[in-house]
Amino acid sequence: MKKNVTLPMILILLLICGCNSGETENSETRFLLDTVCTVTADCGDDIINGAFSLCENLERTLSKTVKDSDVYRLNNTDGFVSVSADTIKTVERALYYSDLSDGKFDITVAPLSALWDFKNQVVPNKDEIAEALQNVDYHSIEIKNGEISLNGKQIDLGGIAKGYIADRATERLKEKGVKRALVNFGGNICMIGEYNIGIKKPFDNSVIASISLKDKCAVTSGIYERYIEKDGKIYHHILDPKTGYGVENELAAVTVIGKTAIDCDALSTVCMLLGTEKGLEIINNTADTEAVFVDRENNITLSLGLYRENDKILFK
Repeated sequence: MKKNVTLPMILILLLICGCNSGETENSETRFLLDTVCTVTADCGDDIINGAFSLCENLERTLSKTVKDSDVYRLNNTDGFVSVSADTIKTVERALYYSDLSDGKFDITVAPLSALWDFKNQVVPNKDEIAEALQNVDYHSIEIKNGEISLNGKQIDLGGIAKGYIADRATERLKEKGVKRALVNFGGNICMIGEYNIGIKKPFDNSVIASISLKDKCAVTSGIYERYIEKDGKIYHHILDPKTGYGVENELAAVTVIGKTAIDCDALSTVCMLLGTEKGLEIINNTADTEAVFVDRENNITLSLGLYRENDKILFK
């Protein structure tokens, strides 16, 4: 069995461009949300610390492992549970993408994802997976008057919460008057101002292409983020809620670009689960949203609003 070493940042920052507001640019990195989180901003340390404090509070609300978090209480309580507005918004958006993807995106995969131990490289057996699949069905979730009932299911917001928290951190920076910032939460990137980012070549440390973005969010999902390699087969973490295993299609990674990280976060996973053709159809019918699809042979397919010139990806 071979243990993998993965990079915490899926999008690699290549170049920071644009004008400086005159403030000293500061950067701080912390380990939050089970990943490396970096905030670089044209402001003082106190403002960056405030953004991180907000993230810590949201993690305590949305984490499935933090005792007494909203998600922990939902997963361990029968009936309706009163939760925060942050949890309601995140779950409602998750359910929207569940419907959009015909159930391929499903936050009730918690019993299934709990079986896969990527840290210790443990592959569950078929019987365990079959049993867990019986408890996966997002239709069981009810939301009413600020309360949520899972009706016996358990949720994992790992496919959408980081995006929501990155959005909230970016909003906090804007509220404090920050004119230029880059928020990077494990590949969930939000920016204030213009930045040039590189898209990582799957299973490689090199950059396959770059794109210049201004006041956008960009999120990448890929099969190389977390995986187990056993007996010559790779088992990755983007689980198909219909089979219980990592989804099998031609894709290695998808980067989605849009206005909010919560939507880009969910859409990047949706596209990975659906494959290039169906993923493109969704992206091309979603306003102000573009995507870069990279298959397992490192071929790039772009949504309708993008085109490529050599190693540069540009907007039409």
